[in-house]
Amino acid sequence: MEQGKICICVGEGQETTMSVLGKALLAADEGKQVMVIRFMKDRSLKESAFLKRLEPEVRFFRFEKYEEEFGDLPLEHQRDEIQNIKNGLHYARKVLRTGECDLLILDGVLGLLDPGIITEEEMLSILSEKTEEMQVVLTGIRLHDSIDRLADEVCRIDVGRH
Repeated sequence: MEQGKICICVGEGQETTMSVLGKALLAADEGKQVMVIRFMKDRSLKESAFLKRLEPEVRFFRFEKYEEEFGDLPLEHQRDEIQNIKNGLHYARKVLRTGECDLLILDGVLGLLDPGIITEEEMLSILSEKTEEMQVVLTGIRLHDSIDRLADEVCRIDVGRH
């Protein structure tokens, strides 16, 4: 992935996350600083002892607090979680604006659009903060046309039997 590009990786399951973590490891091996902000994901990967050993070259963040999936939470907890997610998005905007890393991965961020946690306009506004040099990778299951138009690369992962 070249410097300054926006890459989108879409597909079902953990394959998109595994693919972008490969990008993170390659970037770190080249001496680049990498940040991964995870949205709408379970805690298992966040709490991995192995991933913690990758710091400070690859830093992981997750702003959500609850163990359960968003859709399974009571309405009151969903409202709390939306605020936590928005805090993560504010942090992503700051990182994009300041160029705090070379590669920013927003894992699962496209999944915030369908339930209306953020709008396409908000997503576009956040991405508009990106410095020219920074690489950004977005993942999710579904790609919206307005976001697709921003991408320099789109990777579609289709897992199936042959």
